[in-house]
Amino acid sequence: MSSLPKSVRFPLFILMLNLFIALLGQGMLIPILPEYLKLFHAGGTVAGFLVAAFGAAQFLFSPLGGQWADRFGRKKLIMAGMFLVVVSDIIFALSTSLPLLYIARFIGGISLGLMVPANLAYVADITTPETRAKGMGYFGAAMNLGMVLGPGLGGLIAEMGVRMPYFFAAGLGLVAALLTLLLPETLPPEKRTSSHSKGKGFAIGKQFWSSFQVPYFGYLLIILVMTFGLMSYETVFSLFAEHKYGFNASTISIIITMGAIIGIVVQIWLLDFIVKRMGEIKLIRLSLIITPIALLLMLIKVNLLFLLFASALYFAFNAFLRPTVSSLISKNAGDRQGYASGLNTTYSSLGTVFGPLVAGLLFDKNVNFPYIFGAIMLLAACSLTLKAHRSRKGLPYTSE
Repeated sequence: MSSLPKSVRFPLFILMLNLFIALLGQGMLIPILPEYLKLFHAGGTVAGFLVAAFGAAQFLFSPLGGQWADRFGRKKLIMAGMFLVVVSDIIFALSTSLPLLYIARFIGGISLGLMVPANLAYVADITTPETRAKGMGYFGAAMNLGMVLGPGLGGLIAEMGVRMPYFFAAGLGLVAALLTLLLPETLPPEKRTSSHSKGKGFAIGKQFWSSFQVPYFGYLLIILVMTFGLMSYETVFSLFAEHKYGFNASTISIIITMGAIIGIVVQIWLLDFIVKRMGEIKLIRLSLIITPIALLLMLIKVNLLFLLFASALYFAFNAFLRPTVSSLISKNAGDRQGYASGLNTTYSSLGTVFGPLVAGLLFDKNVNFPYIFGAIMLLAACSLTLKAHRSRKGLPYTSE
């Protein structure tokens, strides 16, 4: 972060802290999910529905989050999202039935639907086109760090009770929400969209339809298909590792922790370097070729070391994807950063809705099917880069 201007470092640190805490709660859930779902006599299908509930809420509220970030400012939306993270964690901690778990996940989806577009817009506000990829990389690294510490911390705190990790995450979320008060607002009132713009695409259907006309629509499609494929890995990995390899929660935590550490290293130290030398489009294409290969390698049961290798390959190139595509979207968004960030999150959450549903259903048919499906979807996303680049050729910020 030292290579960024001093005026950028503190706000970026607060944003990273917010996303870190939001994802910490998610990380706590992953290694204990198979055991936790047994309490409700549930398996892969329910795991898929729980993730889909989160994605559905994010899909519904991301357009509003993006528009409100342009209309009311970034800071208010970030704070609202953080407070809802706290509410979600508390409900999850107190849940005694599946409906309550779904409600908690839905509120959690609302929180990110409001917060993530505002965060992305904030990063775009405080960075230049040249430093945009680096800023998005730090943004992604904070999320990965939450996934690094979540499993281990969740397992440690769970020794005091299985619900304690979520109370702990709620407390951290409250601290982060209060720290957000220190953030300066980056969108002055005179630059905010006026209230008469409310009729323009305010409804989700209208905004989704209007997204077909934006110049970065091809990149939004890549986000959608890419997320659809990646969720096949993330939704059922704990169940996959338990059923196929017989690994317990601690071993699963090691794999996830290793992968998240790799993601942090890639996004903080390698992303900016690689983007400057390869260009964004070529890096995205390469990542969308390597990640499906890694998914298919996981289907070959050898030993823990081989699975760690395949997972490392997956996590490394996955870490390049989202910040690079998000950077391209932001560079082509002009002065509507909140709107573009909302569409980014909308298309991502749409993949988060349907990807887990398909993955959960496929897992209950055969443990290998979600990974085969995910590989196919990622290769499909790779083919979309050709069309997206052709449609945007000539733009100053689309680098080959």
